[in-house]
Amino acid sequence: MSEVNEEHLVLGDVEVRRVVEVDRFALAPQLIAPDAPEEVWRDNEDWLAPDHWDPASGDAVAVIQTWVLRSEGKTVLVDTGIGNGRERPGVPAFEHLDTDYLDRLAAAGVRPEDVDVVVNTHLHGDHIGWNTRWDGGSWVPTFPNATYFIPAADHAYFGPERGDAVREDNRAGFADSIAPVVRAGQAVLWEGTHRIDSRLTLEAAPGHTPGSSVLRLESGADRAVFTGDLFHVPVQVLEPCCSSAFCEDPEEAARSRVRVLGRAAEAGELVVPAHFSGAGAFEVRRAGEKFGISRWAA
Repeated sequence: MSEVNEEHLVLGDVEVRRVVEVDRFALAPQLIAPDAPEEVWRDNEDWLAPDHWDPASGDAVAVIQTWVLRSEGKTVLVDTGIGNGRERPGVPAFEHLDTDYLDRLAAAGVRPEDVDVVVNTHLHGDHIGWNTRWDGGSWVPTFPNATYFIPAADHAYFGPERGDAVREDNRAGFADSIAPVVRAGQAVLWEGTHRIDSRLTLEAAPGHTPGSSVLRLESGADRAVFTGDLFHVPVQVLEPCCSSAFCEDPEEAARSRVRVLGRAAEAGELVVPAHFSGAGAFEVRRAGEKFGISRWAA
């Protein structure tokens, strides 16, 4: 299967690294998996703690990060975090960050001008922030040579046409992280499925947002699926019907989650969520209607 070392994961001919923007981000279980039985956390404490759950506080633990792929000679970023200096009404933890994200990206061998493709799995503020940077009094694309793949359904849902129907922080994120990329002519708005190259394909997985998507990787004998916010915490693997309070359509999100888990179990796909701390990717097994984690990677 895949080759793993401390620095990176290799899937066929594709190299995968991750760049963390915010480490150990605390989330209340009541928000991240409100319908999960309370005992599922305690019953699985031996492997959920400390990377995914803090038993002392009761908080779930997550990270904000970017997955960096090198495929067919191109550099691909999957989600771009929160970004620095943002106005995020209603989300104090995202307000006016000042991180060394670009330095961490450089340490992974990636300069902004090296990036060929940016994938936003959906358009929540913690997945789009570094799409742009502040320069000369305006927000401009951080990655000047990149094509940004943006789900068309989310572009319509979070765009200005819906006005006050969109939450204020989502309107702000669209204005500073999406609109400048579209104005620069660097955006591709896609729907259904979209092939990036012979190894990477985008596929709709709606529910968390109308345009939520996954990125599928197939190279040689290896398979992986980058799932964005289909999963925030591993408890959602054990209880896939439990959607987060941030899901626009919790029932559709659950259907997408079960579908992706089922395919991953059958096809031997490595599942790579956006926010898992510790080992950030896993293989899944199926037992009847239930799922479990059979192996951690990356």
